[in-house]
Amino acid sequence: MDGGTERMALRWFGAARRRARAREDDTRVLARVADGDAGALTELYERYARPLFAFIYRLAGDRGTAEEILQDTLLAVWRSAGTYQNRSSVSTWLFGVARRQAHNRLRGTPPPLTAEPSDGVDPLPGPEELAVGDDRVRAALARLPPAQREVVVLAFLDDLSHREIAEVLEIPVGTVKSRLHHARATLRGYVDDRTS
Repeated sequence: MDGGTERMALRWFGAARRRARAREDDTRVLARVADGDAGALTELYERYARPLFAFIYRLAGDRGTAEEILQDTLLAVWRSAGTYQNRSSVSTWLFGVARRQAHNRLRGTPPPLTAEPSDGVDPLPGPEELAVGDDRVRAALARLPPAQREVVVLAFLDDLSHREIAEVLEIPVGTVKSRLHHARATLRGYVDDRTS
């Protein structure tokens, strides 16, 4: 193994160890939430508010509604932390809670037509804005069907694995892969059309 490959492997293993420690810590914090520790809920909020808000915002299309859904999500976490069974990471479980809260709130509401808030207020830059700086890509992402947009946001912006996305969305892994495949093709088409 050459020096560059060895350094890359060591970085990868170091990052994997840090992720494992963070997951163990998240599990302990969630257990404290289940025991009624409000400070632990604050810790989870500080760690996950930004990615959860970005995810919810993409579902709701409106900053105010996304903020309300995030609050509903925190309340649901407070009430149901004791039901966490450690079958997935805490972050995956939190995204699942957020998705259910969003779907409960948005049931019967037509999906947003754009990624911009309807009240004209710009959202705080979230992972999507930081990762997708190109307006063409952002506009193309907003045009995806909601089911495909959800998978893309979770996969590429929230960095969840196919298995974790399947757990969050309560769909088979094969469906996740299929939606990602179709979303990539659709996004590629949108971006290519706009550059032609």
